Amino acid sequence: MFMEEKNMNLIKVTFPDNSEREVFEGISLLELSKDYDKDFKSAIVAAKVNNDIKELSYHLYDSCSVEFIDLTNGDGKRIYRRSLSFILIKAVNDIFPDRKVVISHSISKGIYCEINGETELTQEEVEKINDRMRELVDLKIPFIKKIMSLDDAKEMFRKIGRMDRYHAIEHRTKPYVTIYDCDGFEDYFYGYMVPDTGYLKYFELKHYYSGVIMMFPDNSKPEEIPKFKEQKKLFSIFKEYKNWVRILGVANVGALNDIVKNGCINELIRIAEALQEKKIAQIADMIAFNKHKKKVVLIAGPSSSGKTTFAHRLSIQLRVNGLRPVTVSLDDYFVNREHTPKDETGDYDFEALEAIDIKLFNEHLARLIEGEEVEIPIFNFPNGCREENKTRKLKIDEDQLLVIEGIHGLNNKLTWSIPKDSKFKVYVSALTSMNIDDHNRIPTTDTRIIRRIVRDFQFRGCSAINTMKRWPSVRRGEEKNIFPFQEESDIMFNSSLIYELGVLKTLAEPLLADVDCSQPEYSEARRLIEFLRNFVTIDPKEIPMNSIIREFLGGSSFYK
Repeated sequence: MFMEEKNMNLIKVTFPDNSEREVFEGISLLELSKDYDKDFKSAIVAAKVNNDIKELSYHLYDSCSVEFIDLTNGDGKRIYRRSLSFILIKAVNDIFPDRKVVISHSISKGIYCEINGETELTQEEVEKINDRMRELVDLKIPFIKKIMSLDDAKEMFRKIGRMDRYHAIEHRTKPYVTIYDCDGFEDYFYGYMVPDTGYLKYFELKHYYSGVIMMFPDNSKPEEIPKFKEQKKLFSIFKEYKNWVRILGVANVGALNDIVKNGCINELIRIAEALQEKKIAQIADMIAFNKHKKKVVLIAGPSSSGKTTFAHRLSIQLRVNGLRPVTVSLDDYFVNREHTPKDETGDYDFEALEAIDIKLFNEHLARLIEGEEVEIPIFNFPNGCREENKTRKLKIDEDQLLVIEGIHGLNNKLTWSIPKDSKFKVYVSALTSMNIDDHNRIPTTDTRIIRRIVRDFQFRGCSAINTMKRWPSVRRGEEKNIFPFQEESDIMFNSSLIYELGVLKTLAEPLLADVDCSQPEYSEARRLIEFLRNFVTIDPKEIPMNSIIREFLGGSSFYK
């Protein structure tokens, strides 16, 4: 009888390597993790229980699978960054209560955070904030989760003047809100926290304009702060976006939801689209009226950035300026499959620069610019090789220029034979995203993966789970082949549309809901669903046919 009662108090935990362990029911993930810390490169900050992310305070009562998460994991990095943001906000509140923190944009492996007040932030004040954050880390103060009714949360945020947060939850369908408390300082954060401030040892603050860049470890080196690299062009896009936000009157998700609820979304869509069209026209003017005559326009950007629609719209604006753009596809210059390099897993690496016949491509570019005719190969993708005895003849006239779209467009190795003065490089991506509120930013990566999930289903018959499985490989390719060259561009174009997530959610939510708990991607699908719930749905019927967002939704005037 005693043995039966003892067995009833035991549950079985299965780990990713298929090893199993019996533990007493009710054990916390934090207690369990202490036996496995030595197996990880950094501190364990959370865990997946049956593919669903849980904080370390979570207790196990049934047999389950457990996968611990440290800072080498994308989810772990998000939890660390979110917790670090909390102690930054608390530190500012502790020593400069009149200053307001806005967690803003990702830049140079860190996050730019505005710290606003009546006077400009100084280096001395940044040092004081840094010292206070270090004190909070040393104190190892726990993050305590509280569940609050929606009405009580609204009243709390109204009383403390956090109207950004009040409006963000105003249209919330859930009847409750999760609040975190750190030494009596309460705030809402979209996502989980580390157990206590003692986990947040690795960070640096860099004084930058009217705020700080909060630096933290990268996944590859979880206990090392990456070197800061200034990105002036990217930061100028943030300033441009801030001006667009002022024009549109949409500072955060709550403001957008209010516009939708008030029936004024159509006007906002028109203005947002007009701002993008004006920017495209300005880029076309830069190309057409440059003192150095441009013969090659290179368009590059990461996955789901809207490059193709941008290229079409830029071509139209170039025609308005009397130029006749001709498109050349890098796809036709792929090397035959047997010569394609392979990645570390042994799969073909189609995103490697060596997957392109650089020598032939440059030979053709040089001859085209000299006015000669070339025979462009035609690549047969199903067969993985060029068509035999089949080419496309091309010759460009004086008023023509080449428009080339591809991920390597900013890398000078792609066009080494072309003089710098003959090239114009454009970097296209969803470079900004509005905040949920002042303390909860929306990563642009989330916007792009939602775009891709919708597009892959609409046009490639691909499920959300398959898109999500491939996403880490796509991201690795971007980190290697695109992001290091961003600042090499002549101009950056922000393809993000301030209203788009309210439109995309209608198609994305049911696709994400199909990812079941047996899949490792289940936790990410749940996170994205929860994130999309912040937005009031926007009917796509009012979106112009030439909009970048049509590239993902369908109905674009540029595609048959």
